[in-house]
Amino acid sequence: MNKIIYIHIFLLILISCNQSEKNSGTINNNVSPEIETKEYKTANVYTTAENTTLRLTVTNSLTFENTNQPLETEIFVTINPEKEFQEFLGIGGAITDASAEVFAKLSPDKQEEFLNAYYSNEGINYNIIRTNINSCDFSTESYTYIKDGDTELNSFDISVDKRFKIPLIKKAADLIKEDLVFYASPWSPPAFMKSNKDMLKGGKLLPKYYDSWAKYYTKFIKAYEKEGLPVWGITLQNEPMATQKWESCIYTAAEERDFLKNHLGPIMEKEGLSEKNIVVWDHNRDLISHRANVIFSDKEAAKYAWGIGFHWYETWTGGEPKFDNVKTVNQSFPTKNLLFTEGCQEEFSQENYQKWSNAERYGNAMINDFNNGTVGWTDWNILLNENGGPNHVQNFCFAPIHADLTKNELIYTPSYYYIGHFSKFIKPNAKRVSTSTSRSTIESTTFKNKDEQLISVVMNKTSEPIDYKIIISNKEINLQIPAHGIQSVLIN
Repeated sequence: MNKIIYIHIFLLILISCNQSEKNSGTINNNVSPEIETKEYKTANVYTTAENTTLRLTVTNSLTFENTNQPLETEIFVTINPEKEFQEFLGIGGAITDASAEVFAKLSPDKQEEFLNAYYSNEGINYNIIRTNINSCDFSTESYTYIKDGDTELNSFDISVDKRFKIPLIKKAADLIKEDLVFYASPWSPPAFMKSNKDMLKGGKLLPKYYDSWAKYYTKFIKAYEKEGLPVWGITLQNEPMATQKWESCIYTAAEERDFLKNHLGPIMEKEGLSEKNIVVWDHNRDLISHRANVIFSDKEAAKYAWGIGFHWYETWTGGEPKFDNVKTVNQSFPTKNLLFTEGCQEEFSQENYQKWSNAERYGNAMINDFNNGTVGWTDWNILLNENGGPNHVQNFCFAPIHADLTKNELIYTPSYYYIGHFSKFIKPNAKRVSTSTSRSTIESTTFKNKDEQLISVVMNKTSEPIDYKIIISNKEINLQIPAHGIQSVLIN
């Protein structure tokens, strides 16, 4: 009799525990919950390819069919829309002094064409804008917003930006509207605040000016917002480990950490700007892990940092892009965001306007950066002239669009279209989803927009067309991507 009572009690306890677990919302990692997989039915394909007239051109409309077990001889992209990763912030480029001055010299109709090309649905839907605090290499001269020696910043004045830069930023922001992400980066503090007494050629911010320089950022933000431009955030310093012939300033990892922790972060809070986002590093992928470890491992510094920014110029010595470093930071500090803040094709020449490998560099970087956790991607100058400038230290480079001011013409490079394969279709707040390829001959990344539409970008860097499939659950479509081509597959 006692045994029967004990058994009943034991069973009641088991039932009670099981019911409690269900009601608590606790995830049981040993049980896979039922997932209602959405059925994707159709796809529209947009293609850009070398040696063709295809430029973000609709090339196919397809219907998904039942799939069988794929073969090892087949090339395919596998997508699992239920496995979501980082949220998409956006894509854009920098409005520098150079870009704004070139824009101002175009005729009104060309200005309108240019703005629509980047910032409208007719174009490629940029929503991120970066600009420079004080002058940078892509300015016609060095300048600051204060008089020499003004540590109190009483003379702070952004009038120099009101001539060209602010009017263009406003025009772009008006087209972007609510999705605008506008941030700014300093290349150098005023010369008197630095160890070398020069805005150029590196040098360091002198400790006695740490608070003055920190307040400088807040002055900039408030001045721009007074002009009606909401500032999303700032980066702490452009390329803090590069002594350049143009505006530059050096911070070791410890120096950047301590400036953020003890000066910039607290002063931003004191000035009522704690909601603004601060991005650290803003330099190449090669040293990004070290910088992240030093800053993000310090809780008092990390609390002020939204995330870490990076460039792609670690390849300037001929090496390969260090995408694994981006992945390492993402895995090590999953609560911090990754933002690509600058990249361009160097060594400008008019003969290479249409050089296809320049565009493929963009495609390869964007696919891999996004697949390794990057939330947003910012190109360098949105517009340069027919000489790759203006630039006050002759550091000329490419932009996705150039203006030949001698002819009042806009020149669209392949890079413009490659970037557009991402920015035109992937919407802010989209989520990246699980995507893999069966061969290294094609690369792919996929995002899911809020309306559940999937945007899969597929790139072929080889010299031959490639037949491939996209497989989602038990459905597939069959596609072909041209040689040296890129496709956006819009899956509905």
